[in-house]
Order: sequence, then C-alpha cells, then structure tokens
Amino acid sequence: MTQQPFELPHFYMPYPARLNPHVDEARAHSTEWAREMGMLEGSGVWEQTDLDAHDYGLLCAYTHPECDGPALSLITDWYVWVFFFDDHFLEIFKRTQDRVGGKTYLDRLPLFMPMDLSTPMPEPQNPVEAGLADLWTRTVPKMSADWRRRFSVATEHLLNESLWELSNINEGRVANPVEYIEMRRKVGGAPWSSGLVEYATSEVPASVAESRPLRVLMETFSDAVHLRNDLFSYQREVEDEGELSNGVLVLETFFGCTTQEAADTVNDVLTSRLHQFEHTALTEVPAVALEKGLTPQEVAAVAEYTRGLQDWQSGGHEWHMRSSRYMNARAEPTAPWRTPTGPGTSAADVGALLAAAGAERLRAYTHMPYQKVGPSRLPDFYMPFQLELSPHLGAARHRLTEWSHRMGILQEGVWDEDKLAAADLPLCAAGLDPDATPEALDLSSQWLAWGTYGDDYYPLVFGHRRDLAAARLTTQRLSACMPVDGEQAALPLNAMERGLIDLWARTTAAMTPEQRRFLKDAVNVMTESWVWELSNQLQNRVPDPVDYLEMRRATFGSDLTLSLCRMGHGPAVPPEVYRSGPVRSLENAAIDYACLLNDVFSYQKEIEYEGEIHNAILVVQNFFGIDYPTALSVVHDLMTQRMQQFEHVAAHELPIVYDDFGLSDEAREIMRNYVVDLQNWMAGILNWHQEVDRYKAEYLGRRAHGFLPDRAPAVPVLS
Repeated sequence: MTQQPFELPHFYMPYPARLNPHVDEARAHSTEWAREMGMLEGSGVWEQTDLDAHDYGLLCAYTHPECDGPALSLITDWYVWVFFFDDHFLEIFKRTQDRVGGKTYLDRLPLFMPMDLSTPMPEPQNPVEAGLADLWTRTVPKMSADWRRRFSVATEHLLNESLWELSNINEGRVANPVEYIEMRRKVGGAPWSSGLVEYATSEVPASVAESRPLRVLMETFSDAVHLRNDLFSYQREVEDEGELSNGVLVLETFFGCTTQEAADTVNDVLTSRLHQFEHTALTEVPAVALEKGLTPQEVAAVAEYTRGLQDWQSGGHEWHMRSSRYMNARAEPTAPWRTPTGPGTSAADVGALLAAAGAERLRAYTHMPYQKVGPSRLPDFYMPFQLELSPHLGAARHRLTEWSHRMGILQEGVWDEDKLAAADLPLCAAGLDPDATPEALDLSSQWLAWGTYGDDYYPLVFGHRRDLAAARLTTQRLSACMPVDGEQAALPLNAMERGLIDLWARTTAAMTPEQRRFLKDAVNVMTESWVWELSNQLQNRVPDPVDYLEMRRATFGSDLTLSLCRMGHGPAVPPEVYRSGPVRSLENAAIDYACLLNDVFSYQKEIEYEGEIHNAILVVQNFFGIDYPTALSVVHDLMTQRMQQFEHVAAHELPIVYDDFGLSDEAREIMRNYVVDLQNWMAGILNWHQEVDRYKAEYLGRRAHGFLPDRAPAVPVLS
C-alpha cells in the first residue's frame, strides 16, 4: 500500500480523547492472554508483531478512559478476540470463499455463550472458540440476564453476518446504501461494542434498553464508528483484501462518483449521525426517562452509558490516527480544529467547530414550509411484477363507506366522504391481496382506512395545536384498545379508538395471546412513530436521512402489514426464519420501495399543501443541498436498487436460508407464497398511487389547501 486513494476529510469530533492510565497493564495482559488462547505464533493469522502494531490496548484505553485496570484488561481481551476472529475468518473462509465451512464454524460459536454458566460448553477446537469461552465465563457473572441476552444477540449478529459479506464477495456484488448501513451495524460490531460500554460504565435499565431513544443512541454510535472505520480502512479492505463491504465503495458505486467525492459524502453522513446522537441524548432520552419513571440512580446510569459512547467515538478516532492497521497519513493537518502537534492532542477549537459543523446542523431547522413545488414529478418506476386485483373490489368500496360512518371517522371534521373516496383504500387492499375473500378484503380495507386516517389525524389535530402531550395520551389510549389476555378494552372516546376496538376484536378472535401481543406491538410501533413525526414537526426539524428512512417504515405501518400477511402461515415456518437476515432484508427492501414510492407521489401534497417535513425527497434535498429534480433522481435510483435487492434476495439468498434451517416442503411453499404476497403488495401499492385522486394536483388544489377540521375531534384531556 503506497499512494492513498483519497485525502481523509475533516472529521467532526467535539469530544476530546482521554487515555486510561491502565493502558500498559491492558497491553501486557492481552498479549499473554492472546498467546494462551493460541492466537499468536502458530495460528497462521497473527504473530506477536501484528498484535503489537495493532495496539488494541491503546484502542481500549482511549475508548474506555475511566474504568479500572481489571475491567480494561478484560475489555481489551474482548477486542483482541473480535479482531482475531475477523482476520481468522478472512484467512480461512473469505479468501477461500468457503461458505459451507464458514457456516459450520459460525454455528458452533453460540455454544460458548450460555445464558446459564452451569450449562456445559464443548471443548474448544480453535483460538476463536477458546477465547470466547474464556471471555464469556469471566464477563457475564457481573451482568444481568437482560444484558447477557442483548450482548449474546449482538455477538451472534457480529459473527453470523460475516456470511453476508462472504456471499457478496462470492457474487462480486456491492450493496446499496440502505442495505449496507443495516448490515454494517451487525457485522461491524459497534452494537456489540455498546454492550462493553455498559460493562465499563453502567448497565442500562431493562425498562428503557430497547426503547427508541436508547436504540437510536446505539445505532447512531454504531453508524458513526463504522463509517469512520470505512474511511480509514478503505485502502486496506478494498485495495488489499478485495472487500466489497465498505461505505466509501458503496457510495462510489451508487452515485457513480470519484473515490474522493464518496469519501467526503461518507463523512457528511458520519457527521449527521453524530448530530442525531446529540439530538437524541438531549431531547428524547430525558423524555423517555420521565415517561418510564426511572429512578435517579437509573437516570445516572443512562447518562454514564451515554458519556461512555461519546468517549468511544473520540477514543476510536484517536486510535485510528495511530494504528498501523489503517490509512492515516496526512490526516492530522486536514482537521482544522485540532492542534497540529500529533495524535493524542485532540483539543477542540470551538470557533472552528462552529464553522465546520454549525451550518450543517442548523440547516435541518431552516426549511420554509408550504413552498410551491408544482405537481409531483413521476419517474418511470421499475416494477417487475404484474398487478392483480380482487374481483370483490366494488362491493368493498360501498362497505368501507358504511363502516367509516359507523365508526365516526367521517363525522370529526378530518375526513368526509369525498376524502374517503379520494383515498380509495379498497383499491389498495384489492391489489395487496388479490385472492382475499370478501370478508378478508373488507377487513384489510378497514385497517388501511384506519391507519391512513390516523396518519392524517395526528399532524392535523395535534400538530396545529402543538399539543404533544395530548398526542402521547392518545397513543397510550389506543394501545389500551387492544387487549391481549382477555382484559376489557378501553371505552372509546373518538373514531380512532372506536375503529381500532372493532378491528382488533374481529382480527384477533382466533389468535393466541402471543399472536395478539405481536400484532399489538406492530400497531404500537406505528402509532408511536406518529408522535415522533409530530415532535419533529413542532421543532421544524428535517430528520437525519438514516433515521428518517428507518422511522418511515414505522409511520407507513409496515410491521402491521407484515403481521397481517403472516397470520395464515402457521407453525410450519419457525419464527427464527422470519428473524433471519435475508428475510428481514427482503421485507425491508419491499417496505422501503413502497415508502419511497409514497414520498414521490405525495411530494406536492406534503410540501406545498401540508407544510410537512417527513418526505424522502425533502430529506435528500436538505442533506445534500440540492434541488427537487436532483433529489428525486437520487430517491428514484434508491427505489430501483431496493427493488433489485428484493429480487436478488428472493432468487439467491432465501434458498440458502431454506437449506440452513432445513425447512420442510410445506414451509418452503409457504415462504415462496410469502414472496409472492410481497410482490403483490408492491405492485398493488404502485397501482393505488397511480390511480387515486389523493395525490393528484387537481384534487389537491380543490381540497387540500388550508384544510383544517371545522370542529375539534374528541381527544383525551389531561386531568
């Protein structure tokens, strides 16, 4: 490796790196431990000189500056293990492209992470197994069962998603940007690192560990860590090792731009994720602590964990600047807020920080709503699947109107019959499930109407009132409308509650409590995401691109739709299949296609008439500082690649999943039909958008501009 492929960009790093005083102790301990585990001489992967050059003791001393000596040594051992695993897997399986051997190797590793330490482990057969067995035994006694479960899952993701990278190397395939971000979190190890931050600082209370704010802290931390690593490791990974899983290469391929331009864009995304981290820590984390009633000690634990993630960011950057493992020549002088006296002197210049990052941060809050944008521009959408429609469509339209009147949806001033007809939700349902019975088509139409009504209701009623408290209370009451174990549903106060109670009773009549709980969680994800949108609306904050797309799946009701799709699948398909990476990848690709499609059609409706900020085209415009046509082109390209990814996963990755899980012929047929269901879902949604009046300029000019309820719908009041 000689000439650098690009100049490293100016990094946003507002937190000074600090060095743990126990660094030498950790270095000495980890060297002896690695030798004892068989990772050095004779391993065929590392020699002593490799371990010394990588200096994982320095990495952990920078990323965990405040823990004591024994804790730092243990954490350093974990990092030695994970980097050895990465290099070991590369040498044994990636370079030889041995996927079968790689899967056998990975399948054994969970056996060395039992939740109960009294469970016997098998005899280790290689240094990776030996190291994991030793580390697990030394680590988990200090931590709760909840932490053990979360850390074990993160470790398994880290290990198993190496197969995804191996498959892409075999196929010569570069991921699309959304796919890459999702998979990089798992294979890159930062969620796993956040578990060790808990070990070094304080364990996060179980009541909030999986809440949106804590999840976003972990995900933004992960994305920033991984994207920074991609910049420093591009030369080694792409040019030396032939890796295709690198964010710079992903954007270089997606945009067809130069390596330098791709690197600069990766750094822009990195900066945006750090801004999102800070926004979440200062706004959403305190809110969830109050909502969950955390004790002062628990609040302090979350604060210590958050600071630990910040320390990891700055310390990880400092280590990349020093380690021989990475490309870091000429990096120091390019950072304008760092003193040019060499690594380890990461003092912050506040003025330069503001100059470099302030404009980007403020831009998210400066969008002017209700700008005239003209009719939505519609590109030539890539849709490889044929549309089919239910023959029961006509009658379903009439029955939906009757149901909407009966529930009170058309009497609250948000919708009337004209708006219901313009939405034509039965047309959507008829495309989503063309083989549905009349009864099933009615139920699907009514769920779609209820969700669309709620999505219109929240910003119109609560947004214009700026009443976030009432929105939260409404969301809590909606959750109470879905009993799981036979408890009494809440008495309805308004049309949304009345409609949900009716739909819930009819949909879940034959379900087990576990199935009801799964469906209830899916509805809750959707309604809680409406509150997230409302919070951004009140701040006039255009979301971060990654956060937007991931939350867009929730606001679109994707989990609810998928839950209803799976209802008839039965026990032949194990739940682990649905949780597998390829199936989630298939689903997310379909969901993102539909969400982005909706944003393309609804651009004029949302930007010009509703003053909305939750639209992918606007998010792309804001992030890149580009105009509408250029942003539309980016979104359209992403839609096309998500559809192509759907086709790729269905054709190449799902058959491997079927073999990996040993699925029966019945289960394989169910999954093949599920793929067809998703194909119908996307084709039906495209047809619906093309046909309905809801998004057309003529209809919007007649009905959308300045439309407000002529009466106040009944909403909960705080007593």
